[in-house]
Amino acid sequence: MTELTLRSAAPDVVDAALAQLERDGVAVVPDVLTAAEAQQALDALWAASAESQRRGIPAHLPVFDPNDANVRVFDLIDLDPVFGQLVAHPVADAIVGGLLGRDYIVSNFTANIARPGSKSMVVHSDLSFVLPEPWTQPVSCNVIWCLTDVHGDNGGTLHIPGSHRFQTRSEVPADPITHMVPFEAAAGSIVLMEGRVWHTSGANITADQDRALLFGYYTRPYVRPQWNFTASLRPEVQASMSPTMRYRLGLDVSLNLPAKGFLGTD
Repeated sequence: MTELTLRSAAPDVVDAALAQLERDGVAVVPDVLTAAEAQQALDALWAASAESQRRGIPAHLPVFDPNDANVRVFDLIDLDPVFGQLVAHPVADAIVGGLLGRDYIVSNFTANIARPGSKSMVVHSDLSFVLPEPWTQPVSCNVIWCLTDVHGDNGGTLHIPGSHRFQTRSEVPADPITHMVPFEAAAGSIVLMEGRVWHTSGANITADQDRALLFGYYTRPYVRPQWNFTASLRPEVQASMSPTMRYRLGLDVSLNLPAKGFLGTD
């Protein structure tokens, strides 16, 4: 696949996204990818899904989704170099670094393609899966790559605005779905979601529209990653990583001392 053009975001764009994350828990940055790049990444995702299933990794996990119209893809960075470019994209890096600190790590990078007929998964916050309450500060963040247009009818992620202020599970409403609204963004956008936001995948009620999203999940360095990149990435993929990405993916002996160059100076 042709390499992406990794354009940086202007400082005011980064500042606006960080302000919106603090206020609402979510933010949208449009046009991070061109329409052609979003389509290229989408084509790579479908090829990656086929290869992942060939390797024996199921695309449907009943623990997550009620039916097989949700297509899950794991270990993206090993499946195609484009996903390694996206997880380290300068726009994502600038915003995540501003929220979590420059020593953040990559916890996971996965995909979810909601096909027509897909249903919602369980309501959750990502931080609640990896850290016990109380949740008092930003500790994690999702950067969600929209490879197709995303809206309520095709399964746009439902979330409770402002729920990043909930410090315990007891603060979540008893009927959370009635408090939720969907993300809406054009293909090529990124949606940023603070890890404390309570959300679920939306149901795709369209007849013929896929909703394809990539989820880069980033955390402060003291949180155990969801994915073991040392075990999953082939040696040649590990060898291609910069010192910064070796640190962020936990590929070296020490997992909590940043390698030289981790600030992006390599």
